[in-house]
Amino acid sequence: MTRVCVVGSDDVNLRYELLSRETSRAALATYDLDEPFENSVAVDTVSLGAAVSLLNDLNWYLVRFADRAFVRDPSIDADEWLSRDLASAVRDGRLDPDETDEYVAVFGVDDGRLVEPMYASRIDGGLPEYDLRDVAETVVVRLTSAEFDAG
Repeated sequence: MTRVCVVGSDDVNLRYELLSRETSRAALATYDLDEPFENSVAVDTVSLGAAVSLLNDLNWYLVRFADRAFVRDPSIDADEWLSRDLASAVRDGRLDPDETDEYVAVFGVDDGRLVEPMYASRIDGGLPEYDLRDVAETVVVRLTSAEFDAG
């Protein structure tokens, strides 16, 4: 299963915003909603293509109510997420899945909430330790080179 996670903006209740509108509610109706992080909505889809398509269907709402959207496909990596742009590039064949691990954003998780990302590139296959604040857990999100440069 490929997992999609949308993280809401600080000033909105993402679940409410998505479920209070007919079009987004219909797009999410066949999925079991989960909240892996505070103010997020996650669902399992059948493939990377289905995950990207769902995000495309929700785009109007994502632009207004979300800060980030991630996709985790176990055929690429079981633990690391892909940014929406990176997932789209892989799905569209513009990037090979084996070439997705160079640039990342490492988010700290503090009391269930994603906190500021640390941008890094892999050095000899490894990542530096998250050092922006003291956290017990981190989340790694792979990025496109353009997203990394903008970070």
